[in-house]
Amino acid sequence: MEYIYLGKIVNTHGIKGEIRIISDFQEKGQVFKNGFKIYIGKEKNEEIINTYRVHKNYDMVTLKGYNDINEVLKYKGLDVYINRDDLKVNTWLISDLINYKIVNNKKFYGIIKDIRSNNHDYLLEVEFNNKDYYIPYVKEFIKEIREDKKEVEVCRVEELI
Repeated sequence: MEYIYLGKIVNTHGIKGEIRIISDFQEKGQVFKNGFKIYIGKEKNEEIINTYRVHKNYDMVTLKGYNDINEVLKYKGLDVYINRDDLKVNTWLISDLINYKIVNNKKFYGIIKDIRSNNHDYLLEVEFNNKDYYIPYVKEFIKEIREDKKEVEVCRVEELI
């Protein structure tokens, strides 16, 4: 089973067991729906989404079998994951770029070690010569993604290093 980070439970809402999840997951429409399995915390406790709605910047969820705030308080502050196999077939995620090489005109500029969100776009965290730098995941810097070679062709990378 391949777990993918979905977000974090930042709080509860109301007294009927609704939880607030902060998430920048790109395929929310596939995940946040009745009957979808999520996994919570380091132990990956399996839970099933009962209801979903959006409130401000939060994804509001109730879980099957929970009807009271006291039952869900144990999850406050924990990370939420999904099983990759539960997504539709051939769903490409930006997190798939982790461990891809960054290249420009065949010159190596590091390995993508993480993907960060700045609320509007994604940033590729790249490690090169024991230092980290960020490349915005926008067309001005990303020229091409070569899945067969596991590399990302970039431009203007010298401006970022």
